[in-house]
Amino acid sequence: MSDEGLLGRRTEGETLDRLLTQVRSGAGQVLVLRGEAGIGKTALLDHVSSRADGFRVARAAGVESESAFPYAGLHQLCVPFLDRLEHLPAPQREALATAFGMATGPRPTRFMVGLAVLTLLAEVADEQPLVCLVDDAQWLDSMSSAVLGFVARRLLAERIALLFVLREGNDYLDGLPELHVRGLDDADSRALLESVIKGPVDGRVRDRIVAEARGNPLALLELPRAWTTAEQADGLDAGGLTSRIEAGFARQIDELPTDTRLLMLTAAAEPLGDATLLWQAAGLLGLGADPAAAALNTGLVEFGARVRFRHPLVRSAVYRSAQVSDRLRVHNALADVTDEAIDPDRRAWHRAQGTAAPDETVAAALENTAGRAQARGGLLAAAAFLEQAAVLTPDPGRRADRELAAARAKREAGSLPASLRLLSAVEAGPPDELRSAQVEQLRGHIAFDQRRVAEAAPLLFSAAARLTPFDAGLARETHLEALSAEIWAGTPHTARTAPPPGVPPCALDLVLDALTIRLTEGYAAAREPMTRALGEVAALKTGTPWLFGNRAAGIIASELWDFEARRAFAHQQVRLARDAGALVQLQFALNFLADNEIMAGEPAAAQALIEEDRRIAEVTGTPAVGYSVLMQAAFRGEDLSTAARTEALASGQGRLAVFADWTLAILHNGLGRHDLALTAARRVPETLVYSCLITSELAEAASRTGDAGVVAAALERSEQWVDTPWSLGVKARLRALNGDPAGFAESIIHFGQTALRTELGRAHLLHGEWLRREGHRVEAREQLRTAHEVLTAAGMPTFADRAWRELQATGETARKRTAEPTDDLTAQEYQIAKLAKEGFSNPEIGTRLFLSPRTVEWHLRKVFGKVGVTSRRQLRDAQF
Repeated sequence: MSDEGLLGRRTEGETLDRLLTQVRSGAGQVLVLRGEAGIGKTALLDHVSSRADGFRVARAAGVESESAFPYAGLHQLCVPFLDRLEHLPAPQREALATAFGMATGPRPTRFMVGLAVLTLLAEVADEQPLVCLVDDAQWLDSMSSAVLGFVARRLLAERIALLFVLREGNDYLDGLPELHVRGLDDADSRALLESVIKGPVDGRVRDRIVAEARGNPLALLELPRAWTTAEQADGLDAGGLTSRIEAGFARQIDELPTDTRLLMLTAAAEPLGDATLLWQAAGLLGLGADPAAAALNTGLVEFGARVRFRHPLVRSAVYRSAQVSDRLRVHNALADVTDEAIDPDRRAWHRAQGTAAPDETVAAALENTAGRAQARGGLLAAAAFLEQAAVLTPDPGRRADRELAAARAKREAGSLPASLRLLSAVEAGPPDELRSAQVEQLRGHIAFDQRRVAEAAPLLFSAAARLTPFDAGLARETHLEALSAEIWAGTPHTARTAPPPGVPPCALDLVLDALTIRLTEGYAAAREPMTRALGEVAALKTGTPWLFGNRAAGIIASELWDFEARRAFAHQQVRLARDAGALVQLQFALNFLADNEIMAGEPAAAQALIEEDRRIAEVTGTPAVGYSVLMQAAFRGEDLSTAARTEALASGQGRLAVFADWTLAILHNGLGRHDLALTAARRVPETLVYSCLITSELAEAASRTGDAGVVAAALERSEQWVDTPWSLGVKARLRALNGDPAGFAESIIHFGQTALRTELGRAHLLHGEWLRREGHRVEAREQLRTAHEVLTAAGMPTFADRAWRELQATGETARKRTAEPTDDLTAQEYQIAKLAKEGFSNPEIGTRLFLSPRTVEWHLRKVFGKVGVTSRRQLRDAQF
């Protein structure tokens, strides 16, 4: 590439040319071009477009006034390809059609819309490489930004280049590969300046312009046109460079006739660039015969089938320099000519922009627009419309209701600090007991989401009591949420009130009553109510996202030692959180499922879930939940729990501290540091879930340190547990550690009836260790070999090393077994291989894992090589 046509951009041009070459070879590429206004980013996009021989090119641009409308930018990019919508899998097709207002369906999540866009673009790229150019991404609406950020992070084997142009400020694109576009050097700046200055110019003036333009091409082109020679000589440093360029455009605009300025203002206020709407509005405004002529002579704007400004700063200059009264007139004219039946949302928006005083009619129209945005998945857009509606609402009580609705929408979208700020405005409204209770409930939800669980419980208990006179069902839901927060806090809430009665009781009511009895009266009293509640919940064919999202059913399954139900509820929680688009709740659900996968001896599956929690944390700005990381590390022999425990105690997260002690006990038992394991296990209080799960760690550690009384007490406590294969396996282990060696073999039988490979491996280990100590070397070797194999596959190297050391003590001389070559599968490859083995197609796997079918196929080819197969049929019989 030469500098001709793209002055001073050789390095950037070569980078972009390499990017296109990589895409041609089948490697998806993403790049964010970041730099100040006018620095030449759009020119680089034009360069990519001109060099994309053999590519299909799609372009979109953020428009500041369009940023209120969900999916506006995304629709620009996808509209050329919507004839392919029918080729998408049904859930994706429904989500994208609903998001774009082409169909009516359930509210789509950003995940499903993102997957639909990824699949759609991949379909296009299968036929011809595709380059997508997105200009002014700082002005994209939030949903378009979120979806395109999602797509960008999943491009792998697709022949797609996705380039964004950005000034500053789009969190959804943070962390993507960037190219910072800087100013031209002095020589190139002078050459560009010479191209626009006509006639002789004083050398000092030229030097001053070059110095103050700082290599910005737009400044070099526009400032000499807008400023007088005297002003150029005096210096241009009054304000930032962007504001000076915009002021230069404003000067040119100010010199135009009144009707021309009003026409340009109408064009700037109409974000679609629809010439028909523009001229209809111009007629209503009574503009002169040819108001466009003077504007065309400036070169600042073009009037054709679409209206185009020379640069976004021109549009900004036109709008910002106008009188407020003129803006109001223009927006009202545009509202009048916008067809309410075809585009009610844009009409409502224009009417709101044209309204200076409170107006209930306008506010109600905006509220309806918010409802439609919410139905399409645009939660942040809905919140913005509701906020604006609140500003225009004359009645203080109605205004507070709309602010509360906006706060709820922001919380659902994961924008928690913004939601809290809105709640402060709600509380400033007129007194209303129901609304006040709802505010307290929402504050409790947000405290829970932000891990401030010690604050969440009292807020939710209080809200539940206050909601009872208005809605007993909602009060009970809130009470159960409060119990869940109390459990996570790890400390009882002394002001807890009794839940209102549920008549007739439903599954949710049974869960609430069972947990209440468990917390207030203990395990023995709660056994029967918990068993009944679990049976009712398990029998449900469908469930509310809230019920499973608060993890109550999973807690009861843990208390009743039902691992299959526990794992099934975890899968249900993840699915329902995904379907609801509840990202913060999804993080908790992913961790709960990862815990179950770790316990089932599926470390690769757990790792994929942990990585997803981290990715969501990056998108939402909320911290990763991180519970599963502690268990994963403990099984690997790594200590992350000590620091987590200290932090949890400091922040009032009692359950996290308890979880850390449980995982510390696992860690130290694996490393053979049984005294430290006993210390950690003894710190776990008589609380839900972990008081049962810690029993095995406590007894194993105590048996090795000679604390027979601790083992006997653990065995006595276990008698109150309900009998399941899981609990019977633990009870048999406790009997064995208490002096009944028959319990070792019995525990193996019971754990063999469950999916708990980790417990099965440890059962073989304990049996083998006892046999070796008793001198039964041959029998011990069989148990220890099995233990080593199972524990290695389950991702428990420290426990596997214990088995190997014991094998060596028996005289074993065979080579130490390590993980099979298939252990080289990444977490994502493992998930894909497992789903393919179960018979899912590439599109079905892609839908589950938010990948395109082409990327699934790319991963499967790698899986085949690592596992040593050549087809899906062979994969079904492979071990990995």
